[in-house]
This record gives sequence, C-alpha cells and structure tokens, in this order.
Amino acid sequence: MTKASVDVKLENMTTLSLTTDFGNLNGFVGTMKGVIWKIAPDVNIADISHEIPAQDIRTGSIALWRAAAYFPAGSVHVAVIDPGVGTKRRAIAAKLGDQYYVLPDNGLITPMLEDAEAAGLEVRLVHLDKPEYWLPQVYTTFHGRDIFAPVGAHLAAGVPLEMLGALITDPIRLPLPKPVRTDEGIEGSIVVIDVFGNCSTNIRVSEVANLENATLFIADQVIHGVLPSYGHAKIGDLVAVTDSEGFIEIAVVNGNAAKTYGIKLDDIVRITVDD
Repeated sequence: MTKASVDVKLENMTTLSLTTDFGNLNGFVGTMKGVIWKIAPDVNIADISHEIPAQDIRTGSIALWRAAAYFPAGSVHVAVIDPGVGTKRRAIAAKLGDQYYVLPDNGLITPMLEDAEAAGLEVRLVHLDKPEYWLPQVYTTFHGRDIFAPVGAHLAAGVPLEMLGALITDPIRLPLPKPVRTDEGIEGSIVVIDVFGNCSTNIRVSEVANLENATLFIADQVIHGVLPSYGHAKIGDLVAVTDSEGFIEIAVVNGNAAKTYGIKLDDIVRITVDD
C-alpha cells in the first residue's frame, strides 16, 4: 500500500465514540466493538467513558455533551445508559449539526439537542424501526449490542440517517437544571463531580461579572473569589476555579471537595458579587 493510499484511507475513516454505564469488567464494551468492526472494519472507535454510574442518564448525557464537541465532523456517538432496555422506550438516532448520535430515547440526547437548537444548527431525529440494520437476534437485555452498536456502525459506514427509521420530532428531554438570576447574584447547582472530587456547577464564568469579587456559598462554606487555577492557593484550601469547559468549579487543592465537605449532585451554589 502506498503512502498516498494510506493518507486517503485515514482521511475517509469515520470516528465512532462509545459512552456507557457498563464498566469494563464483563466484556460488554468489547462485544459492542466487535459488532461495530464486523460491519464497519475501518471505523476508529473512541471510548468517552464506561464508568457512568449505573442508570444515571443525566451524568451520561453531560459526559457525552462535554466530549462530543471536540470530535471531528461526521463522528457517530453511540451512548447506552438505558434503564428502560427491553420496554417500549424508543431507540433513536439523530444528526445535530455535524455530529450523529445513536442512543435510547430517555433524555440522553437533551444537552446536545438544546445546544443545536439554540445555535440554529441542523436537527434531524429518527426512530430506529428498521430491523434490517440491527443484529438478526435481538435480546431484550442488551440493545447496546443488538441495536445501538450495529446502527452506529451502519451510520459510520455511510448509511443515510433516514434509512434507519421514521423521522420524529418529539424526543424525550431531561429537565436539566439551569442557573437563575437572583436579587443578590446568581444561583445554580452542582451537576458534575469528577474522580478527584471536584464539583462543577452549571454556572458559566461568563455569567459572573467580577470573578475576583465574587463570593460563593456552598455546603455551609463561603469561598471568596474565583481563581484561575488550583495552583493559586495552598494545598488543602477550598477554592473556586474555572473548569475545563468554562463553568465554575468547587475544589480542594490536592484534595477531594465532595468527600471533605459532603457536596453532592444538585447541591445549591449561590454567588454574589461585591461592587
């Protein structure tokens, strides 16, 4: 094979991401990859996460939303956090802007869909009702392998979205918490707690007028100012910083804010700004 042919092959290679709550113990993820590669041998598979807490649709949706924006145009994102597997819940696929999604219709698509709608991007969704694009045998307990993986592979191989099912306009949406303005400033909540115990809010730094003069209230603690990074404080300090997606994050320098202060998802964060 010549270098030119290799370059062409790489340019035409589609990326397919996987996001699940399967973990890596039992081989479920590897099985899905095998299904994908049998249908689309040249697809490049990227793992976003397989450590989403079991049945935690919102955490899975936020993890996918934060990652998908960094993928190349035309990428296919297969996400399976699916407590309703085997029931009447729909399986769906979507094209949002220049990205494709294959996932259960349980709200997983919400943040990506809301962003696409707000930006005026292309939004097309289908109900996956064409069994010819599934595995021949579908079990009610593993739609990740039997429906979502093969459909994602067919998309990555070039099958048009509309071939996979009937168009729909009514996907299930999660009631994602939004920050609200108050007389004193802004109030939001904790929406992500990472492996380090850092607690990200749903408040963008751009929504706070003066970061240096901001005062944050969380878990009976008071934090003065939003710092550029963890290194601007001492080890063990409770701080507010800007996380990697532009949201305000609560952290303990070289520690675990969630464990130290008992911070949980949905805990309220209030911010006031002194003039």
